[in-house]
Amino acid sequence: MPKHLTLVELLQHRSKTRPNRVVYTFLADGETESGSLSYGELDRQARAIAVQLQSLNACPSQAILVYPYTAGLEFIAAFFGCLYAKVAAVTDNPPRSAKSLLELQERIESSGATVALTTQSLLTQIKNQLAKNPELAPKLNSLPWIATDTIATAGAPEWIEPKLDGDTVAYMQYTSGSTGTPKGVMVSHGNILHNSAVIYQCFQHSSSTTGAMWLPMFHDMGLVGGVIQPIYSDRPTILMSPVALIQKPWRWLEAISRYRATTSGGPNFAYDLLWRQATPEKLANLDLSCWEVAFSGAEPVRAETLDRFFETFAPCGFRREAFYPCYGIAEATLFVSGGGKDSPPVVKYLDPAALEENRAVEVSPEDGGKAIVSCGKAWFGDEIAIADPETLTPLPENRVGEILISGAGVAKGYWQQPEETERTFEVYLGKRGPFLRSGDLGFLSGGELFITGRIKELMIFWGRNRYPQEIEQTVEKSHPALRFGCGAAFSIEIEGEEKLVVASEVERSYLRELNVEEIVGAIRQALAEEKTVDVWAVALLKTGTIPKTTSGKIKRRECRRQFLDGSLPAVGEWRVPKAENFLELLNL
Repeated sequence: MPKHLTLVELLQHRSKTRPNRVVYTFLADGETESGSLSYGELDRQARAIAVQLQSLNACPSQAILVYPYTAGLEFIAAFFGCLYAKVAAVTDNPPRSAKSLLELQERIESSGATVALTTQSLLTQIKNQLAKNPELAPKLNSLPWIATDTIATAGAPEWIEPKLDGDTVAYMQYTSGSTGTPKGVMVSHGNILHNSAVIYQCFQHSSSTTGAMWLPMFHDMGLVGGVIQPIYSDRPTILMSPVALIQKPWRWLEAISRYRATTSGGPNFAYDLLWRQATPEKLANLDLSCWEVAFSGAEPVRAETLDRFFETFAPCGFRREAFYPCYGIAEATLFVSGGGKDSPPVVKYLDPAALEENRAVEVSPEDGGKAIVSCGKAWFGDEIAIADPETLTPLPENRVGEILISGAGVAKGYWQQPEETERTFEVYLGKRGPFLRSGDLGFLSGGELFITGRIKELMIFWGRNRYPQEIEQTVEKSHPALRFGCGAAFSIEIEGEEKLVVASEVERSYLRELNVEEIVGAIRQALAEEKTVDVWAVALLKTGTIPKTTSGKIKRRECRRQFLDGSLPAVGEWRVPKAENFLELLNL
């Protein structure tokens, strides 16, 4: 493949050499084809949108992209239109409420966007909402809006090609906000092309492979994996709205089976969702033998999930070797590490007590070993190091510390946050560096990376490290009323001591006759037996209300904030009485 310095060069090359090749097919409802885009069509639409941006009195430096989930092709055209105009695209979630309008205004102000791109239908909806609440988000009224789906491609020849290179900022990808306030990551054309080359190599893509993606396109996995990688790989991709997946998750597997997709994936929760919904009738109509790369990232990969999914879908032709656990963050464009395509996932069983002391010591599953899945290694000259998060001194293999990343995929920094950029992106280990601080904890073993948790979410009880995801897994299994993957564990300070709080959604079928005492008893018993820890408070939440990011990660810090200010949508609560003795639960 010819060497290109920018995404604009790459798309122009594709449109000149294969103008009629369809690269995207969109299933708006998750089942029916609602539109498609060839390289030539995308190039013309991008140039026409770029002309509109260039015709503004002062061509903006940043533009906010706000598109409905069902307008995937319109989003793609707008994204490349920004690239063609040398305008950094700022992606965001489409507003669906008064609160989300306010959040949209905050994103516009924090990013410095001076124009907004959307569809005519969503623009009308937003204007109607603003007319009812003009004081809510005044910035949105004064901002210039462009409905890109009304722009005719006849104006495409008027496009003036800007001067771009690998260091030019292509887009601004905001962090998920799962552990704090979202920050705008400045991603360059060079970052994207390097990261795309890594994904291309690791997944062994070619023009004969086919992708299937449902993740939101404003999310880094959906954008880089679902929008950019198909053009880089010169392969067709089937896209669907994430709303279609939420309404009927089985549509994802049906699309893979019907279109013979070879690459598809998502966060761990999506795989859990599917094996739990499987029935003999549904399985009978699936053929997943085509699925070569079933990547899993964006949140911790559970060995149990891999096992259950494989056991469920092996009769449909799914191979365990297809699983591809990987690790990535927005600050490194997307992909940081992954394994070999044709190898099954590597799982280590670790001594839980040693892990609490930041040591990775292998034991057998029969001896109570905790299963942790490898996320592979770094590729193409990128480097992963582990360091003490407080002293930033390097740690040897099998010692848990902060994951540091170096390589051409590491972004340029945070938008208008020089101090945070220096603290996060410019770390040196002696003469080695610069490294990016990930904020994630993990260890290296045999060159493979294993993730253990997030620094900001680590809790310490009785002098031992406790990871929230481990607490959450124990809680969700303690009682059938608790929803899988819909719980949060966090700590608060009470009278100078760190106390555990858990919040968990309740299955809808249990809401009418909710037995709070029984559920709390089951939670406390399970935590006492498995984790030797007691819980200070339990909040049982209404179905579908726990705060999550757009990729499905639990926003634990937001849960904590809502718990403290009393705004969690609880249907039942419990707090430990002062006189109660935790040790009685252990029969000690």
